[in-house]
Amino acid sequence: MTTGKGVQVPMAELAEITLANGPAMIRDENGMLAGYVYVDITGRDVGGYVTEAKQVVAREVKLPTGYSLAWSGQYENMQRVRERLKVVIPLTVLLIFVLLYMNTKSAFKSLVVMLAVPFSLVGAVWLLYLLGYNISIAVWVGMIALMGLDAETGVFMLLFLDLSYEQARKDGRLRSLADLHEAIIHGAVKRIRPKLMTVAAASMGLMPIMWSVGTGADLMKRVAAPMVGGLFTSFLMELLVYPAIYLLWKKHGGQKAAFASSGS
Repeated sequence: MTTGKGVQVPMAELAEITLANGPAMIRDENGMLAGYVYVDITGRDVGGYVTEAKQVVAREVKLPTGYSLAWSGQYENMQRVRERLKVVIPLTVLLIFVLLYMNTKSAFKSLVVMLAVPFSLVGAVWLLYLLGYNISIAVWVGMIALMGLDAETGVFMLLFLDLSYEQARKDGRLRSLADLHEAIIHGAVKRIRPKLMTVAAASMGLMPIMWSVGTGADLMKRVAAPMVGGLFTSFLMELLVYPAIYLLWKKHGGQKAAFASSGS
């Protein structure tokens, strides 16, 4: 080091120079110095990891005065989207119910069709478990899309039951409970082929996504998986449960009085 008068002074006489590891760059957040710790998570969901990590950090780490800790990145994005889903999902269910009511003009029929949603969730959860997928935003998007498919297949099932019932009533074949059984079974059997075609077409359209391995495949698989699993269980449970509910409704509804009058 050279002074203004030309005198040369060795740096070792002025300071002790050492090499030490430090941040590659200085960052700030909200006017305060910030440091980032990056964590790669494999084999578990981000939300569960952060929840457990918060408990460990709160127990083991004592932050000095003036320091703060925030969990950001993918977890922060997930929290923001989750708040939106709290509005989107109920609104989707309400909109589906309103459209069903406008189509059927019956609150009971609309509720029966809406039963397809929990029916399909059974298969969606099973397939997610078998594939080892965790709940994520992509999975919730698949669930929302599955609701629309459930409403479609449920309306078809109820339509065939109504058509079979009305045809039997017009022909005068509803004189006993056995006749009602036969009419409902006839309507359910007629529904197997078109319902199977609907489920098969939707499933085959989603299978290339489930087998893909390219860029973005992991995300798209989590969107498609709930739809594939949910379609199969809704197909089976609608064929088995819908006719039974429809029978109980007609048996304890207006058709009960019709049986009494025909018997007298």
